[in-house]
Amino acid sequence: MRTLCSGTLIAEFLIIGFAGLVAMKDDDLSTAMVWTVCGVAMLLSLLLCGLVTRPGGVALGWVLQLGLVASGFFVPVMFVIGVLFAGLWWSSVHFGRKVDEAKARFAAEAEGGAA
Repeated sequence: MRTLCSGTLIAEFLIIGFAGLVAMKDDDLSTAMVWTVCGVAMLLSLLLCGLVTRPGGVALGWVLQLGLVASGFFVPVMFVIGVLFAGLWWSSVHFGRKVDEAKARFAAEAEGGAA
């Protein structure tokens, strides 16, 4: 699960940075506010790469997904991109857990066969 989720989070890191560049063109938003919010979100996406397998890591990932969708109020295309990444996050968690279960099952079978 860690590999799939981390890949999604790294891609989100880049998307958040690009969204910040687009948001800077809005005269109603200050540059400091845009980069503070984007910087925190980018830092969270990087930190989550290491926390995704710990308790609460997946839940924090969902918080990041909600924030990404909500950023559509400032950069409208982020509604679409946020929903796409939320689906990608769900897929990463869902199929990552299935892969982890299969690995554990194969390791148990191999251990049982070797003994």
